[in-house]
Amino acid sequence: MLEFVLRVVGVLVAFLVAPLVVGQAEHKVMAHMQSRLGPMYAGGFHGWAQLVADGVKFVQKESVTPAAADKHVFEWAPVVAILPYMAAFAAIPIAPGIVGADLDAGLFFVLAVMSIGVLGSLMAGWASGNKYSLLGGLRVAAQLMSYELPFVLSAASVAVAAGTLSFTGIVEEWNPLWLLWQLPGLVVFFIAGLAELQRPPFDMPVADSEVIFGPYTEYTGLRFALFLLAEYAGIVVLAALTTVLFLGGWSGPGPDSIGWIWALLKIAIVSLVVIWVRVAFPRLRADQLQKLAWQGLVPVALIQLALTGIGVVVFL
Repeated sequence: MLEFVLRVVGVLVAFLVAPLVVGQAEHKVMAHMQSRLGPMYAGGFHGWAQLVADGVKFVQKESVTPAAADKHVFEWAPVVAILPYMAAFAAIPIAPGIVGADLDAGLFFVLAVMSIGVLGSLMAGWASGNKYSLLGGLRVAAQLMSYELPFVLSAASVAVAAGTLSFTGIVEEWNPLWLLWQLPGLVVFFIAGLAELQRPPFDMPVADSEVIFGPYTEYTGLRFALFLLAEYAGIVVLAALTTVLFLGGWSGPGPDSIGWIWALLKIAIVSLVVIWVRVAFPRLRADQLQKLAWQGLVPVALIQLALTGIGVVVFL
């Protein structure tokens, strides 16, 4: 019982802390890339408590429910958007034994729960009582459904190569040659993951400068903050999945006892790449977004999966 409680508390702490670290890193990294300083005052040293201050600000703001909204669906939408990432946190290992729940079908579980996140956006758009929010929700749904296929196919390629759906088993089967063998799948997985998170340059459905934050237009206060937290939690989950599936997880020089350091370092590097992509690439149009998914990523993912299957049968 004590071990169970410790694992639950560990997952909750990681879920609350890791997105804040990534959010603060985004503020500072983007600032330096754009020759700015970024947050400097909250907390004193380089504005380290800026995200905490933002959280306090959101809590103090009034949470308004539009008169025309479906009240219960409107209020539950942020919870539905963020809970899948908490569940994913619990199943992704950082090192042997450092995991909330080591599942034999961990990959299947994480991909399944992450696909639920689209319901939060649909609920938010439909329940807001705002036709523009509804259009934003439909755009989000169309984007997520388009990129779900290459996302799952590229992950399936790794599972075929490793011969298991267990994250621990995948890391144990990993070797440096996978960096070449599964490189197309890595690129597809990462790009599709950015689109799943609606991160730039795939943020067309929620672009605040163009469509006023899409399905989340009517949200204020803590409910709005939950949608933002879900985005940063999604970055951590995407980075952790990329690390475990394609980069060897905790594999690295030195004894296994420091494997968690290698895993966290790789997750941090992938998260920085996510931030860099936001700064470096312009937003795609809707037609370009769909074309990239169906004419670009899906064929590459299918070819990667086929070649992996052939390689497993012939060489392993």
